[in-house]
Amino acid sequence: METKQWRVGIFLFDDVEVLDFAGPFEVFSVTFMENGDHIPFRVETVSEKGSMIQTLNGLKVQPDYSFANMPVFDILIIPGGVGAREREVHNEPVIKWIREQMQQVELMASVCTGAFLLAKAGLLSGKKATTHWASLDRMEKEFPEVVVQKGVKFVDEGNIVTSAGISAGINMSFQIIKRLVGAEAAEQTAKTMEYDIVL
Repeated sequence: METKQWRVGIFLFDDVEVLDFAGPFEVFSVTFMENGDHIPFRVETVSEKGSMIQTLNGLKVQPDYSFANMPVFDILIIPGGVGAREREVHNEPVIKWIREQMQQVELMASVCTGAFLLAKAGLLSGKKATTHWASLDRMEKEFPEVVVQKGVKFVDEGNIVTSAGISAGINMSFQIIKRLVGAEAAEQTAKTMEYDIVL
């Protein structure tokens, strides 16, 4: 059983979908080992400038870090929402940052249309990936090099995991926990959250 602690970074931006980031944040934050003396994940947030962001439905969130002062993360989660697919996908500094982070992190994950940012960074070329059902056709059209998967909650390609829309990021997070610390920890966390998962 692993005893390391993974540092999880979640990217935030204006018009991010709340559950895209809050779902994984909750899952990783409440994960603990059965003996209770080891917390496997440390979860923090980062935005481009480090200033407060406003989510799609108006919730204001103060990120922990900016690109300039963030630590090195082991896992980086890229959520989606209108802000991802309409603005950040055209934000070259963000795309460059994601591309650079792929060289440092152990695992990169996306929720919903966060997959568009990974695709724009060239990280999904030749890989299977998924996104929100309403954006699958757009992904196929804009990124023909991506092997788009339909009708799945998530796609695990090893060092990159993509998930479908919104709540699917929770399922994806449990998959990552199962991989890194075991099914027992994933099941216990799901029980704590009263969330039904199939591992």
